[in-house]
Formats: sequence, structure tokens, C-alpha cells
Amino acid sequence: MPRDNLLCKVCRMLEILKCTICGKICMVVHNGSGTSVCCGQPMERQVEQGEDPGKEKHVPVVEKTQTGIQVKVGEIPHPMTAEHHIQWIEVIDGSSLSVKGLQPGDSPTKEFAHTDPAVKVRAYCNKHGLWSNKPSKTPH
Repeated sequence: MPRDNLLCKVCRMLEILKCTICGKICMVVHNGSGTSVCCGQPMERQVEQGEDPGKEKHVPVVEKTQTGIQVKVGEIPHPMTAEHHIQWIEVIDGSSLSVKGLQPGDSPTKEFAHTDPAVKVRAYCNKHGLWSNKPSKTPH
């Protein structure tokens, strides 16, 4: 995708943006017509990826439990080292958003109180970006 298409000139709710200079990551919580800027330049939209041909698995897997759902990142557990780890897992269920942060050394698995295993889930890898079990198909 050309870099111009990744610059967030008009961002939509729940899009993830990253500064290519300082690494700050933001989520859009209200639609607006302005440009999201950090360190003097437009922030870069993080595109939801859904296919993972590599060794490291990133696509979130959702399983129903007695109390809700369990989300694990990858069919093969994702590494959780300081150099390569999942920073957060989020569940988008209609108008509800639940986010759980992770740290190096944690398990890349989290429990959520949502009851529908068909929810959209996203996870953010510090090396490989944003991943989803249901990536957005709408180009920006």
C-alpha cells in the first residue's frame, strides 16, 4: 500500500494511528475532519492484517468459555519477549470496546466477559503491527 494511503488525513472511529518518529500510538475515539499529527507530521494509519503466512502467528483466535470468551494471539502462541510482543488485545462487540494490555513475559491470552465468540478482535504486535480476526475490508 502506498505510504500516502496510510497517512491519516480523515480518520474514522477506532482506527489505530502511529507516529513514525516517536512511536506514539493513538486510537480515534471520535470522527473528525482534521489531520492527526505527531512530531510535526501526519500519523500513519495501522492497517488491520488478517492473514499470517509467517512462522509467528498473529491472528487472534476466539474461544467460548463458561464465563465469556478467551482470546489467544495466534494458533501457535505469539512470542512475548521485550523485543517482540503483543502490546494489547481488544474486543469490539457492537458499540462496546474492551481492551487488555500485555507486557513482555505475559501469556498472549486474555479472558473477556463478552458472550458472543463471533466478535471482532484485534491485537497489536510491537514489530508487526495491527492484526484482526475480521480485518476491515474498506479502503481508506
